[in-house]
Amino acid sequence: MEEDGAAEVVKERLGRSGSATGRVASPSMGETPGPTTERARHWDAAYENRGATGVSWFQPAPTVSVELIERLGTPKDASIIDIGGGASLLVDALLGRGFSDLSVLDVSQSALSAVGERLGPTSSVVLLHEDLLDWKPERRFDVWHDRAVFHFLVESEDQENYLRTLRSALSPEGAIVIATFASDGPEYCSGLPVVRYSSADMAKILGSDFAVVEQLREEHVTPAGVTQPFTWVVARRVDGGRAR
Repeated sequence: MEEDGAAEVVKERLGRSGSATGRVASPSMGETPGPTTERARHWDAAYENRGATGVSWFQPAPTVSVELIERLGTPKDASIIDIGGGASLLVDALLGRGFSDLSVLDVSQSALSAVGERLGPTSSVVLLHEDLLDWKPERRFDVWHDRAVFHFLVESEDQENYLRTLRSALSPEGAIVIATFASDGPEYCSGLPVVRYSSADMAKILGSDFAVVEQLREEHVTPAGVTQPFTWVVARRVDGGRAR
């Protein structure tokens, strides 16, 4: 996710996970593409142009994610969703550790297709082709994992929408594992503006509904060799699952 000066900044605020139930529909003749269509095109192009292992957020091993999920004491049958997971290898790593109820949500069909091909037709992993900002969860999850989605939401309305969806999708005693660019991280990623956060910033955003149990800094090295500092926050839900 290093700054890509050649990429054109899309007008719509494009989170790396987006939302449109099921398939993203193409606009009719003369119709201006909506945010979901723009988001899908943007992230599909990123994967198609650079490949799943060439995008700047690629990790050969999602070490920090796995360690934080396990340090929560997460049971092997817990439901875990990777928000904006794209073609990440996180679900592969979790399957290898015995976790069985796994879902990946992303607006990019190209990314999800890569996951499906990699895991094979008999995999139990649920792939949700959705735009997070429109997604209506049909079940609750014990762990919400988000590595590098929230920082793309530069508008307060989109941030509030994210938090509403988080509360709707997370079980009453569930936990969130979230990573954003750190305060000294990049200001742009894949041609899009981002918001940078400290752990204190993220704790304030999550608010009194969550209790932070761990925070750390990671310096991710992209496939191009660029170092990107990330802020990680792990928090447990303490509001009893109340909706807002």
